[in-house]
Formats: sequence, structure tokens, C-alpha cells
Amino acid sequence: MSLYSLIRRIGSSGFGYGSTAEEVSAGLDLTGKCILVTGGNSGIGRKTVRVLTMRGATVLTTARSESKARIARRRFGKRAIPLICELSDPNSIQACVDNIKAGGHKLDAIIANAGVMAIPECETVHGYERHFFTNHLGHFMLVTGLLDLLKDDGRVVMVSSSAHKRAPKDGIQFARLDGEGWYGPWEAYGHSKLANLLFAKELAKRFAGTKRVAVAVHPGVIRTNLIRHMKWWVKPMMVLMSALVLKSVSEGAATQVYAAVHPDGAGFNGEYLKDCKITQPSDNACDPAMAERLWVESERIAAQFE
Repeated sequence: MSLYSLIRRIGSSGFGYGSTAEEVSAGLDLTGKCILVTGGNSGIGRKTVRVLTMRGATVLTTARSESKARIARRRFGKRAIPLICELSDPNSIQACVDNIKAGGHKLDAIIANAGVMAIPECETVHGYERHFFTNHLGHFMLVTGLLDLLKDDGRVVMVSSSAHKRAPKDGIQFARLDGEGWYGPWEAYGHSKLANLLFAKELAKRFAGTKRVAVAVHPGVIRTNLIRHMKWWVKPMMVLMSALVLKSVSEGAATQVYAAVHPDGAGFNGEYLKDCKITQPSDNACDPAMAERLWVESERIAAQFE
């Protein structure tokens, strides 16, 4: 636990900045639960899978390649079911959806955890900026493809970030989704995280009147392999900061585990959580018109790959 964690440990939920995934799930018996976690082979995704399986859940955990997916089975045992899902490849996403459906699984929760961050130069996939396609569109296609498998009280947890406030000031760049004219590594990452948040908001609206829940979370700033795209001179500073300020991986996984399985999570539909409590996102993230337009545009793009 970092020094900062000790100072800011407890929040209104009884958990706070320094709470760990083990602590927020303590005492829960998840036997019989089935949860999908994307990007479960590293970082906070791996910790999330470890804790959920430790509590008895069956976890469908995705990785970008077969070799990485196999690691999950070796690491977590029979409660972890490895799947291949490359979120920048619609064919891979559809194959993952088909495999989950063929397995007969009913999902108690989906934790959309995987992603890329701060790629130095603008890259496009299928004509769209890579952060946006991988972090948002890939998860949009995966989650919407699995909604008929989500239980009546199931939860969707979108891992967003406070970095969504670094998106362009006018929000989602509908006319420039290729990144042309506005790309910066952090602006693009923030843009995709804003999209994650808006997706959760619109999905929550569509869940209204049911027991289903859609929520977005900020995991905190954690030193994981997402820093691989950062400039060489930034990485030593991240290592130094990790001892003083940054969350541990277990602390970073806490809020998404809390949102997905804690009894409190049933009351969080449409909310944005940080440190296991409700917090306020940016004005753009609360714009229902932008959220609805993003959903419609995402459906249009997804239809191109059917």
C-alpha cells in the first residue's frame, strides 16, 4: 500500500482509495456466478480474475492471442475459461461472442477492462483512431453482442478513467473519428475513455426499469504495462511515483470488483465510481444527447462489419 493510500483509505462506501480487490470482496461467495473480464491476462485485469476466482466465480477471461489466453488457465485453474478476443478486430470479437454463446454461459457481470493507452503517433484501424476503436468500439460490439446472455440482474462495468477529462473540449469527435487534426496520445486516450463513460450512461438508460446495471469506473493511476507506450524518460518517474502516490494493482482492481459483485452495486445504475464511491464525471460525460448519438454512430460502424 502506498503512502497516499494510507492517508486516503476510507470513503463513504466503507472502502476508499487504499482498499484492495480482496477487501471489497471479502466474505462474498461467488460460487455459481459467471463473469466476463476482458484483458484478464495482465495488470488490474489479471488481479480482477484472480480475486473473482478466489471467491468462487467462473471467469471468462479474454486475451489478444491464444498463447496469452492459455496463461490464464495455467495461472487460475479450472475456474478461469480463456478466450481470444482482439478488440481491434471485429472478426475476433464476433468469434468470441459466438464461443461464449456456444458455451451456454449466462453472465452475471461483464467487466470491460482491456485497452490501449497513449500510443505516441496516430494509428488507425479500419479507418478509425486506434484508441477509439479498441477501447470503445471493440467493447461496444462485444457487450451489445452478449446482452441477451446477461442475467436479469446482471451488471456491465465499463473501465473508464479520470483521463476522460482530457478528451477534446467539445467531446466525441464524430466528424473526425480517424484522429485527423486533433490527435495527441493523451487526448486520444481521454477521448476513448469519454466514449466508455457515455456508453455506460446510455446503456444504463436502456436498462431503466429493470434490475440490470451499467456503471463506469475510474480505477486510479496504477503502474501497469499500459505505460509501455510512454516516452523513455517518463517511465523512471512512474516507477518513483509508484512508491509514493500510485495505486498498487490490487488497489486499482478494487473499484471494478466492487461495482461488479458487491451488493451495493445493484444501486449504481448510470453512475461513475472512483475509489468505490460515486463521483462526478465531466459535463460531456453527462450529456445525454452525446451519449445517444455515440450509440447510434457505434451501431452504424458495427453494422459495417456484419
